[in-house]
Amino acid sequence: MKKIISILLLLISLSVVADFKTLSTAQVQAKMAKGVVIVDIRRQDEYNQYGVIPGTHKLTFFDGKGGYNAQKWLKDLSSIVKTKDTPFILVCAHANRSKVVGKFLNTKTDYKNIFELAGGINYGWIDKGLSTTKIAANSKPWYQFW
Repeated sequence: MKKIISILLLLISLSVVADFKTLSTAQVQAKMAKGVVIVDIRRQDEYNQYGVIPGTHKLTFFDGKGGYNAQKWLKDLSSIVKTKDTPFILVCAHANRSKVVGKFLNTKTDYKNIFELAGGINYGWIDKGLSTTKIAANSKPWYQFW
């Protein structure tokens, strides 16, 4: 009986995180071709250094010291991802922060269809020879406060 309960609990826990998925570069490109939103959660210094995937929405989650304001970030995300069912892809430098944010969104919010780029922009995009842009992307410039 204990084994059955353990198996059921495992299956239930797996279904809880089933809405957050890691995608290969090719899968991300296919979703982009269908208009799926890309949300880059890196810091401004990282955008400046490596650029962003063309068409990306820049929405920094963690500051340089690892701090964050989840409530403000979620409000800003809701202006990009219009409904909780709208699919979107998280991108960071190496897919470490996107995993943390993706799991947070999957377990603590009602967002569904959350994806991340395997390897992040450095090992899932740039190292594949794909281009980035250092243009402002789809967000307000860092200096615009209104």
